[in-house]
Amino acid sequence: MTRILGIDPGSRYTGYGIIDVESGNNRLVAHGRIVAGSGELRDRLLKIDAELDRLLGEFGPVEAAFEEVFVSRNVRSALILGHARGVALCAVARAGLPASEYAASQVKMALTGSGRADKDQVQHMVRVMLNLQESLAEDASDALAVALTHAHVRSTRLRTGLPASRRWRRR
Repeated sequence: MTRILGIDPGSRYTGYGIIDVESGNNRLVAHGRIVAGSGELRDRLLKIDAELDRLLGEFGPVEAAFEEVFVSRNVRSALILGHARGVALCAVARAGLPASEYAASQVKMALTGSGRADKDQVQHMVRVMLNLQESLAEDASDALAVALTHAHVRSTRLRTGLPASRRWRRR
């Protein structure tokens, strides 16, 4: 069994999703969002770090997967998001976990078959793949989608003799 932590970094809300993967079957362990609030950036980053440390200790994942930052026209927002992502990467590195990164289009492709799927389609597939009846917060759904993508890519890489964790790039 492999326990994977998926992270959708954000400076106000950081989504997380934890799944167990065994023999091609995925099982939900936990999901949610870290609410960092709207205070000073340094306080929000400390909250993200502390909560990720708590989750890592409580659930003991052995691998992590991140959604890559999408850089839009708002450079300031992208920089702030980069800070939150950096804190999350440091928390995972401090725990000694290997981390993989996936672009949003790769996650969409892995779950729906289309790199241009909308968020509702991705959330629907997350619920189907994990047999969930409940609705999910968008951040948690995105984090679970990243974890499921990593589980799929990891399985394929292991079957083909490649390292399980690395950046997935189209060639």
